[in-house]
Amino acid sequence: MRFTQPKREEISLGVSIAPLIDIVFLLLIFFMLTSHFEIMSGIDIKLPAVTDRGSEQSADNLVVAIDKAGNCYLEKEKVTFRDLYLRLKGSTGQKRINLILQADRDVKHGHVVRVMDLAKRAGVTSIIISAQWEPEKVF
Repeated sequence: MRFTQPKREEISLGVSIAPLIDIVFLLLIFFMLTSHFEIMSGIDIKLPAVTDRGSEQSADNLVVAIDKAGNCYLEKEKVTFRDLYLRLKGSTGQKRINLILQADRDVKHGHVVRVMDLAKRAGVTSIIISAQWEPEKVF
């Protein structure tokens, strides 16, 4: 007599991982083909080396204020643009000059640019633009 053994069924307790791997690779290929990277273009420049920092020179600060009407004041004294240029030119002799520019918020942009241009032609080494920061009005 021959006894037959009952067939055993394999019971799978987990999920097959092969379809999951296929889906992941398909998603990877999809994102690689559909995405694009925007590379910012720039200007290729070479900056010059610094030879002298000018640490031996002392810096003097001059304050130039421009009011709403476009009037210029050098150290709280009203001056014309021509007088401003001449006085800046005279004070730039051997010293390094830092110009602190205080302009009213309603002054025309052209007046500010004109003072900055005069200062550069007079030999001012740096211009500091003064502003008042209001923390509650950042944007």
